[in-house]
Amino acid sequence: MSFIPITMEEIKRKGWDSVDVVLITPDAYVDHPSFAMAVIGRVIEEEGFKLAILSQPDWKDIKEFRKFGKPNLCYAISSGNMDSMINKYTHNKKIRSEDDYSPGGKTGKRPDRALIVYANMAKMAYPDVPVILGGIEATMRKFVHYDYWSDTLRKPILLDSKADLLVYGMGEKTVIQILKRLKEEKDIKKIRDIRGTVYKIGLSEIETFKNKPEYIILPSYEELIKDKIKFAQMTKIIYDNLNPYYSKKLIQLSDTRAVVSNEPQFPLTTAEMDRIYELPFTYKPHPYYKEKIPAYETVKNSIVIHRGCFGGCSFCSLAYHQGKFIQSRSRDSIIKEIKKLSEKEKIVITDIGGPSANMYMIKGKNAQICKKCVKNSCLYPRICSNLNMDFSYLINLMKEIRNIDNVKKIFVASGIRMDMALESDEYIKEIAMHHTSGQLKVAPEHTQKKILDLMKKPEINIFLEFENKFKKYSKKMGKEQYLVTYFISAYPGTTLDDAIDMAVFLKKHNLKPLQINDFLPAPGEYATAIYYSEINPENMEKVYVPKKDSERKLHRALIQYFKRENIPLIIKALKLTKRTNLIPFFVKS
Repeated sequence: MSFIPITMEEIKRKGWDSVDVVLITPDAYVDHPSFAMAVIGRVIEEEGFKLAILSQPDWKDIKEFRKFGKPNLCYAISSGNMDSMINKYTHNKKIRSEDDYSPGGKTGKRPDRALIVYANMAKMAYPDVPVILGGIEATMRKFVHYDYWSDTLRKPILLDSKADLLVYGMGEKTVIQILKRLKEEKDIKKIRDIRGTVYKIGLSEIETFKNKPEYIILPSYEELIKDKIKFAQMTKIIYDNLNPYYSKKLIQLSDTRAVVSNEPQFPLTTAEMDRIYELPFTYKPHPYYKEKIPAYETVKNSIVIHRGCFGGCSFCSLAYHQGKFIQSRSRDSIIKEIKKLSEKEKIVITDIGGPSANMYMIKGKNAQICKKCVKNSCLYPRICSNLNMDFSYLINLMKEIRNIDNVKKIFVASGIRMDMALESDEYIKEIAMHHTSGQLKVAPEHTQKKILDLMKKPEINIFLEFENKFKKYSKKMGKEQYLVTYFISAYPGTTLDDAIDMAVFLKKHNLKPLQINDFLPAPGEYATAIYYSEINPENMEKVYVPKKDSERKLHRALIQYFKRENIPLIIKALKLTKRTNLIPFFVKS
């Protein structure tokens, strides 16, 4: 097996005098199916196109973008496995100390807003070569979006850059359709009918789209910067049109131009998923890199068994990017991959799962109902009665994998939906007895119902019930195992009183979260619309949002009430809310 070329020497060894596609990424090239650029690259390669990966180019040097000569078809640009701003900056807008997707974890390898910078450099390099944007950053910024780092609204990224076309979602099918059309027609401006794409139109064309029932015209950029209510309304429309079987085309204007977003691409079939994950990955970083790549070390022995998420959590981009329909691989394909990884030595599978570990093969009993549903969550406020909730496929798969030669252990590191798990004691038993390495990660996220409602997460009693069953089965096996809990601080809707009530709950139940997610309003997410507009798009009600750093520090300190250094901040919060009667509760050890 060989790597996709990232140097001219590799291209020469292949005997190519040019390449069809140059994939540009700010991540190091790791040829593993957990890395987006490797997956897209292998899919393009499988279709017979010649391509090269331009990994972590110097974005200030035009020569870097001419490194492989003029591409025959296009530049295809991604921000990598993460949004470039989230990768680079913390919730308090400081540069992160490490970049997990760079050799040695070194920072400084990616520009701010990588898609815009790379697209503009590619157009400078070869002005007549089409430039296509894709990946998570493209998906979440395809419409007007709130940019936390500048505290402003930004235009659709296709209008903010010099790119010609945008691919949103998991773009394997979409990008191949585009490349085939480019090969035939050569004119990217004629590619306007492919699902999962966004294209630009001029003012003269806008009138032709009006009053057509298959189109919805969103509020324009100019309207949105003046009216936060319209931003909330826009968000509701966008999220109501994520179902590929029931969505409309969406149009958004800015000045004299507009973007047109076609309907989402249809979910992959099991056969299509198998084909992608059985491509000839080497499962290693390119040998060009001499230092370890932290993200690879984390996932090198992990197995993706499905895509998509129907949880609909308002702080998450998974359903927006991967779709809410679960796309599962076959049992044979998964086992084949594990045998391939373990053929030379004994291994520990560090994770088997997907966006949510226990959604494998879960789907609607009546597919026609699902195809007409616009709800973002199939689990909130309760589990949809149309879900099959059949865990037998997953349980049997895990049992079979345990018996594969050279597989020492297999763990679940992906998040588990606890409300779903409670539908199957056998699943909880399986996880507790065989697939936990002492600690299992779960995400209650909050304790207060009104905040959990905004998150579209189940009530905290679901966590308590799951915890009891997990501990019961762990004890039965004679194992001392724990749940590692994740909570979000300063979530939109959370008052200081709510944060105190949460801290009281945590202390009473002896929960000591070591890892906290400080809320970061990522572009395009539902919760970000709440943060920016201070309105819940679901019902247009006003929402309190803790935005000041001074208040956010108090929220964080309250969640980590057990740290002695947080006591002064906790006392300050109690004084501000006139709840000083709780000081002894928190101060006493």
